[in-house]
Amino acid sequence: MKLAIASDHGGYRLKDQLVERLRGAGHEVEDLGGTAERCDYPAPASAVGRAVSAGRAERGVLVCGSGIGVSIAANKVPGVRAAVVGETTSARLFREHNDGNVLCLGERLIGPEMAWEIVQTFLATPHQGGQHAVRVAQIGDLEPPQKGISHV
Repeated sequence: MKLAIASDHGGYRLKDQLVERLRGAGHEVEDLGGTAERCDYPAPASAVGRAVSAGRAERGVLVCGSGIGVSIAANKVPGVRAAVVGETTSARLFREHNDGNVLCLGERLIGPEMAWEIVQTFLATPHQGGQHAVRVAQIGDLEPPQKGISHV
């Protein structure tokens, strides 16, 4: 799967570990940055959100200290459905019910093994469609119209 991933300074260690594991698992990963140097979370969140929204990546992963800041910022990008997830059941439901496309993790809240399990669940779980697709479309209808972006 083609993925975009990034972090701010509060999540770069976990992001780097995930990049290595994702590539090792055969995914095509576009690392959009994140180091120990101070970085405000809206920049990496918008970079990943735009990559997913434009179709350059099928899904995205963002990491900051809590996951909250990157989630808020990513959700400002039309077409992005981002959520902070801290365990696998929520990751599965995020995909099945919400067709989530950007996973947000908090480096200060979960360890690397749990993060890896969450990412694997996020990537392996399909959207269920049906009544959930109707709701996802309703979410898209809440977004202001954008040139060249369909809310299908």
